[in-house]
Amino acid sequence: MDEDLRNKIALFRYGIIAPLITKGETTPAERGEFFRNASQKKYQYINGETISISADTIYRYHRAYKANGFDGLKPLGRSDLGKHRKLNDDIISQITYLKAEYPRLPCTMIHQKLISNGTINPKEVSLATITRYISELKKEGGDYGKEYLRYELPHINEVWYGDSSVGPYLRNGKKKQKTWIIALIDDASRYIVGIDIFFNDNYVNLLSVLRSAVIRHGKPKALKFDNGASYRSHQMELLGARMGTAIYYAPPRTPTGKAKIERWFRTLKDHWLASLNMSDFHSLEELRESLFTYVQKYNQSPHSSLNNKTPQDRFFEEGNLIIRMDEETINKTFLLEIDRTVSADNIVIIENESYQVDYKYAKRKLKIRYSPDLSRIYSVDSQTGELEEIHLLDKVRNSDSHRRTPFMMSQEGGNN
Repeated sequence: MDEDLRNKIALFRYGIIAPLITKGETTPAERGEFFRNASQKKYQYINGETISISADTIYRYHRAYKANGFDGLKPLGRSDLGKHRKLNDDIISQITYLKAEYPRLPCTMIHQKLISNGTINPKEVSLATITRYISELKKEGGDYGKEYLRYELPHINEVWYGDSSVGPYLRNGKKKQKTWIIALIDDASRYIVGIDIFFNDNYVNLLSVLRSAVIRHGKPKALKFDNGASYRSHQMELLGARMGTAIYYAPPRTPTGKAKIERWFRTLKDHWLASLNMSDFHSLEELRESLFTYVQKYNQSPHSSLNNKTPQDRFFEEGNLIIRMDEETINKTFLLEIDRTVSADNIVIIENESYQVDYKYAKRKLKIRYSPDLSRIYSVDSQTGELEEIHLLDKVRNSDSHRRTPFMMSQEGGNN
């Protein structure tokens, strides 16, 4: 938990006991009456929720303040607890994130999520450890996880938020055609890590933006998207599994989960879109160049919520947290995946084109992985998982080979 949040919680707690503190010396009876009366009131917590606090809890606030002053009212940090030494900042931030976005998510699923995305080793961090930490979060004053996310996660590349928005209408031939802008924003820095503009809002275009972002800025630990069809797909789940990135979707009617990216799109429309003279643009490439120029300016402009740092400076000041993937790994990771049944003559159909595979796959189901532009297509060995490149069916070559084979056999027969 960052220091800013701990201070806000401490101030909230102090506000409850302040009338008693300012009284000076009081008797046990007076303090008891104060605790009982204070417990009957409703309080607005730092996340805007109205909550009640028990007399025992208010008593603990008072005792903590008398013993250690303002610092005594701060939630215990990880080093103070001495109970969760196995939970580093990364683990704690992801637990807080999951509880904030999915309050009903059980501890067992949180533990499993952390294992599946590679954050923890189950032999080192048990389910009991996760459960104890979550229990203490609840004791510290309710559900303040959402307020935690309302500011930002402590480090870059922990969560990227992705979304799309309608762009300007661009003349494409004789007709005006709607454009779509797809963007990714880093939670901690508000840095736009990926963006592009297209004529279609679909998974392939999202994949293009995400691939470029990962190449330039490393891979995030988690991606958070809308529930739209372009995002909530089997292909996205596969991509997350290959990257070791957790994929989350914002539940319906919960705008806070993706508030930063939606707020950024409003800024984009107010500043960039509103200033455009569409008669100046004659192609999508020209519009794309204008968009990229605006985003570069945004990324390099001071941001008040970042203590007047620019999103770019804030992002790259933690350059040590950028986990890059080599080119070969990226190429294989960002492949689409489908299942196909191979014909008796070793043919599979992909995007209405015929491709020839090894004869051993005839009449069997085969997993195919391919790049969106079909420049690279592979069959996946069901036993080893190895990729073998396959190519378009060459009917002329096959026909020539078929004609030569009997002739060669007859020649061999004549020599016997």
